[in-house]
Amino acid sequence: MSTKLTVSEVGPRDGLQSLAQVMPLSAKKAWIAAEAAAGVGEIEVGSFVPDKLLPQMEDTAQLVAFAKTLPNLEVAVLVPNLRGAERAIEAGADKISIPFSMSETHSLNNVRKNHARMLEEIRAIADLVNQQPTKSRPYFEVGLSTAFGCTMEGPISADAVTRLAEKTIAAGAMELCLSDTTGYANPAQVRNLSKQVKNAVGADKLNSLHLHNTRGLGLANVVAGLEAGITTFDASLCGLGGCPFAPGASGNIVTEDLVFMLNAMGLDCGIDLDALLKVRTILANALPDEPLYGFTADAGVPLGYLSSSQSAAAS
Repeated sequence: MSTKLTVSEVGPRDGLQSLAQVMPLSAKKAWIAAEAAAGVGEIEVGSFVPDKLLPQMEDTAQLVAFAKTLPNLEVAVLVPNLRGAERAIEAGADKISIPFSMSETHSLNNVRKNHARMLEEIRAIADLVNQQPTKSRPYFEVGLSTAFGCTMEGPISADAVTRLAEKTIAAGAMELCLSDTTGYANPAQVRNLSKQVKNAVGADKLNSLHLHNTRGLGLANVVAGLEAGITTFDASLCGLGGCPFAPGASGNIVTEDLVFMLNAMGLDCGIDLDALLKVRTILANALPDEPLYGFTADAGVPLGYLSSSQSAAAS
């Protein structure tokens, strides 16, 4: 297992996009700043989708501008298409991700494109990214969503995912992320598919997993990913979020629980758990009617537990 890991906070995007209420911009800024101060090094601050589709994301450009003022923070955004990528580049995002569903039915429902058209879109975004000056060029990642199964199509074969992964890299993606959009994955599947895709596209082209805890297997799937050489894991503070175009796909991994597990295993993600737990208050105040999840927040940390910062000080 790697001992240097990245926890990518996706709550401001994936956590908020499916909520009925819209979090105020001031609260979003406070959330992002507090997590960055706690040591979270990558935050997906929003998505550049049409405001009429997701009004929760209409302030994404403002959030990018704000987040870029915070030290040591990789500012990530999601885009659905080339136009979204153009807006992300204009805003100055450090990292751009586009979802490419391995389920063609889900792709048509989510972004209105079949696989062939999505590969064309990925190629166009890659060309746009490569046209940018080297110093300001964003990192371009493609999320292979519904890679472990789809609520509309059911199981997705590992070979089909691998073939599309190869085509995605050939189209110009810098890196891939395997996404359990619908909460179907189990540890054996995560381990095997991660290894298979790595072998097909190159170990350095697959470093990330986006996992949901829909059926309680989120953290077990993280361990399986660690065993397969994955080093970046998406998570959402308080477990907010899910895909609005995948019915029943609730439950992102809780960031606090993930950080607790990694720290307890002696793995370095650079995040102070005590500081992270305090960020929950911002969400509780801004979203008073929204249920917030997290075993660590409910139970507290065990006697003798050392957070990331405490471990560093002790050494």
